[in-house]
Amino acid sequence: MNMIDRAFSAHEKALGVRSLRMELMSRNIANADTPNFKARDIDFKQALKDTLSSSLQGTHGGHIQSGDDSTRNATKYRVPFNVAIDGNTVELPVEQAKFGQYAAEYQTTLSILENRISGIRKALRGD
Repeated sequence: MNMIDRAFSAHEKALGVRSLRMELMSRNIANADTPNFKARDIDFKQALKDTLSSSLQGTHGGHIQSGDDSTRNATKYRVPFNVAIDGNTVELPVEQAKFGQYAAEYQTTLSILENRISGIRKALRGD
């Protein structure tokens, strides 16, 4: 494992999991009026753990790891406070609040990566 992989690997994986989580939240919000739609979310800690462990157990270094396989076990149905009459478990205010929280966490991970890149760039320039 080279220096670049060590500097970015965990944050790269975290960004992928956070991106998938944002996608699930978007689906939940888009389907707020769909009868019998069940809101889903990801257990972030479990998904990141699965993603990191699956990347360490690859069969060959040239193989591409699939994020869907490693995060499948971490995807859970959300338990609603109130179920709608039509069976939909999406609660729009809750989903919007969670989306805002997850967007802030995504931005935080991006900022960490930007700081790492900036530090490596400064080291390479000799600043």
